[in-house]
Amino acid sequence: MPQVDLLQVIGGLASGVVLALFASFLYLRSRRQTAGAIVAAAESEAKAKLSTAEREVEKVRKAAQVEGKMEALQLRESVDREFAKRREEADRSERRFEERERSLAKRVEQFEQQEKSLSGRQSGIAKQEEAVKGRAAAIETLVQEQQTKLERIAGLSAEEARRDVLRRAEDEANSEALALARDIKEQAKKGADKEARRIISIAIQRLAAEHTAETTVAAVALTSDELKGRIIGREGRNIRSFETATGVDVIIDDTPDTVIISCFDPVRREVARRSLEALITDGRIHPGRIEEVVAKMRREVDAQMVELGEQAVYEIGVHGMDPELIKLVGRMRWRTSYGQNIYEHSKEVAWIAGMLAAELHLDVALARRGGLLHDVGKVLTHDNEGTHVDLGVEVARKYGERPNVIGCIAAHHDDVPHETAESVLVQASDAISGARPGARREAFETYVKRLTKLEEIANGFAGVEKTNVIQAGREVRVIVFPEKVDDLAATLLSEAIAKRIESELQYPGQIRVVVIRETRAVGLAR
Repeated sequence: MPQVDLLQVIGGLASGVVLALFASFLYLRSRRQTAGAIVAAAESEAKAKLSTAEREVEKVRKAAQVEGKMEALQLRESVDREFAKRREEADRSERRFEERERSLAKRVEQFEQQEKSLSGRQSGIAKQEEAVKGRAAAIETLVQEQQTKLERIAGLSAEEARRDVLRRAEDEANSEALALARDIKEQAKKGADKEARRIISIAIQRLAAEHTAETTVAAVALTSDELKGRIIGREGRNIRSFETATGVDVIIDDTPDTVIISCFDPVRREVARRSLEALITDGRIHPGRIEEVVAKMRREVDAQMVELGEQAVYEIGVHGMDPELIKLVGRMRWRTSYGQNIYEHSKEVAWIAGMLAAELHLDVALARRGGLLHDVGKVLTHDNEGTHVDLGVEVARKYGERPNVIGCIAAHHDDVPHETAESVLVQASDAISGARPGARREAFETYVKRLTKLEEIANGFAGVEKTNVIQAGREVRVIVFPEKVDDLAATLLSEAIAKRIESELQYPGQIRVVVIRETRAVGLAR
């Protein structure tokens, strides 16, 4: 029994071993199959990757070949273009050389033709010279024969005849020269006068200004004559205080409801007028109040001077002027010359000068500035010594005006020579503004003295028979002896009289000098 069990056990073990071996065999077989599959898969994947790599390499090779071909093509095209450009330049140079050769050939041909022509002319000139020499010899012979005949007929030597002929020729030449100079001068005057009239008429037509005549007195209206007593005050203390504070003369007479303020200084007169009107309106008239009101009005007038100066500078278009000079411009509002307001006159001169400068294409700003300041010295003549020209030049130089502007001020009365064309325009504009009818007036005594002086100046020249001053002293007619003054001398005489009038007289505007030479032939029929 135990033996049987052992056999069973052994059989069981053997079958177990067999089973185990069989299982191991199966396991190894399955592993071998799996490994083969893996190796086959790896080999196929490697072949696929190798094929892909070969295809990529082929693509890269083909792309490199295409790129190389494109670069080679581009390089070839560039070389072709450069070659074509060089060839075109060479063709152009060749054409230029050919044109130059043709031009040189033409010029050589022309030179040859000119040389032939000159040779022909030289031969012709030589023949003409020979003919001229022959004629000159014949003429010389004839001249000698005629000279001998003339000496025999006239009884004069050749030297005497020559001097006589030269003298007559000189007289004729002088007469012709004077006549020609007169004609040229007349033509120039006609053209210049016509152009000047055109320019001046344009300037005047573009300007319209109002002018009023002013005097050295101012009238203050009163509401009643009772106020005259209050103005005078107890024992005259109010009127004395007022005259002392303002520097004017107060005239209280029988004129109803009116008080007259008189003063040569227009600024003081204006301060006094305003002060008196303010006192009358206020009703408190006593020395303390008078001094207070006068000081206030003086400040108002000073402020108005600045305002008027700035207004004038703005209207004229002048820039960069010193404030003190602007104040002097405003002060011209209360200054007159021959009854003409200097403030308005200076603005008018500035406008006219600027318009004339614009017509003549000159410096408009300089002409306007010189015109506005040309009479600025007149506001200083009451307090300073010297002419208004000298004072104007001094104050303009003091406040930094340019030399050209100072030249306009200095030369507007011909005290110094004109250095610029604009200064001449300022002088002409000043004459236009002052000479216009109604712009200025003068005292009767001054007017009579000026007319008398004009006659004296004209009568002082030789050959003058009589002189008549007409058109309110703006024209002088001089009648000369015809046997003493000929036509040419009459022209010179008119210029001499005009220059002497300019140098010896002061007058507004211009004076025309007319010399009249009249020859009368009288016959009697019996």
